[in-house]
Amino acid sequence: MKTAPYLLIAASLLPAAQATADATDYPLSLTNCGMEIDIAAAPERTVTVGQSATEILYSLGLTDRVNGTSVWFNPVLTPFAEANEEIERIADDDPSFEAVVNKRPDLVAVQYEWHVGPTGSVASRDQFHELGINTYIMPADCDTKDNSTGGDGTRTAAFSTDSIYKGITELAEIYDVQDAGEALVAELNDREQRAIELANSLELPEDLSAAFWFSSTDLGVSPFVAGRLGAPGYMMDKLGILNVIESDEEWPTIGWESIARADPDVLVIARMDRRRFPADDIEAKREFLRSDPVTREMSAVKNNRIVEMDAHAMSATMRTIYGLESLAEALSTMSFNE
Repeated sequence: MKTAPYLLIAASLLPAAQATADATDYPLSLTNCGMEIDIAAAPERTVTVGQSATEILYSLGLTDRVNGTSVWFNPVLTPFAEANEEIERIADDDPSFEAVVNKRPDLVAVQYEWHVGPTGSVASRDQFHELGINTYIMPADCDTKDNSTGGDGTRTAAFSTDSIYKGITELAEIYDVQDAGEALVAELNDREQRAIELANSLELPEDLSAAFWFSSTDLGVSPFVAGRLGAPGYMMDKLGILNVIESDEEWPTIGWESIARADPDVLVIARMDRRRFPADDIEAKREFLRSDPVTREMSAVKNNRIVEMDAHAMSATMRTIYGLESLAEALSTMSFNE
């Protein structure tokens, strides 16, 4: 499968003549995921809990403000590989509260609310705020989403890339790099529209269907598949594809027998470096699909309509737009005349 290039615009690449946005007027007050935060000055030291926050800050030209990262699914975007090597990775998965605090951050930028929510796996926001450390959660994980339901949360309305653009714009304002934020949003919006135009040009079947498989606690058990209102649901909606999973949960577990009965035309499977579960390994996913007596009879498997996608693109992140691109390009290589 052809992968779309990462054409990111960093603040350091912007000509000085483009600097037109108003400077941030500190102290800055924002309502972030239901909590009022006050930013006294542009943060100098930042710890990220989640790859989404990390890559957005890098894309805004702020690698020199990041002094610790954590929670990684895929390799960092290629343009930032060298800079990322110089920044401490506190943990591949969830960091401890102490490890984050020991980096003495001004701000902790977070991808998932469950890491720093009321019962956060790292800590609560109040615990950080009591130490004078601000927190910022990416809006994509709380706008149109109820995280109090446990697990990965439940969408109350469909995910929109507007929440990604909101996060970029607010972080740009927090760090006083508004020009970089505007350029990045414009670039991503352009890529989003071009991917949709490509899919529209393909004249895909009107009843084309798909399912997204993220992982499973073990091969053969009910997999974590994408609900209809999350980032994969957004991709399918924009490309005119029916999601055979009707749940509003972000990643419900659905039995393979039920998925096989729905018989999606396309299966999208997550590729990741994480190895928490056996099915995190994409080759293990492929081998299971080929060998299991239920899954091997599915149309997507028999006709080799299986698309690999970075796991990080399946979450509500900047990379969701890259996932949209890669899915549109994969569909352009497929035949649906069985």
